[in-house]
Amino acid sequence: MRNTLATLSAALAFCTIAAPVAFAQSSGHAGMASDHMMATPDELKWVDIPSLPPGAKLAVIEGPLNQAGPITFRLKLPANYQIPAHWHPAIEHVTVISGTFNMGAGDKLDPTKTKALAAGGIAIMQPKTTHFAWNKEETIVQVHGMGPWGVTYVNPADDPRKK
Repeated sequence: MRNTLATLSAALAFCTIAAPVAFAQSSGHAGMASDHMMATPDELKWVDIPSLPPGAKLAVIEGPLNQAGPITFRLKLPANYQIPAHWHPAIEHVTVISGTFNMGAGDKLDPTKTKALAAGGIAIMQPKTTHFAWNKEETIVQVHGMGPWGVTYVNPADDPRKK
């Protein structure tokens, strides 16, 4: 479980290293000042994530992910999605927003060794804990922690940035 959370967090952070806060302010409902920000889910800006297999989308809420400091982002994963075993350099806190996120710890994705986390479920992965994840239905998770963020795959051949 810790490995999946770490993988997800690392992948998300890597893809948004230079990305600005990804929410729209055009509606007048979202606001960002020097001391706070507010946004509704429909104001989040979803982008592709090079550090995760194709199909996943990322919305950075707080960052940037490549710098020291607090980070928060959401991942939208399509149905039947898998995240190979990986780890992150920092602690990862994952909260399931919608769908079911199956997470497991270890050096290889094994669906039989995961815990199903439904909406509201949480996972906390310590730095460098190898983990993996998969889902059956579209799933959205929110990750927060401290940057800088990164994703390192156990098997380098699983890294989509090298393909």
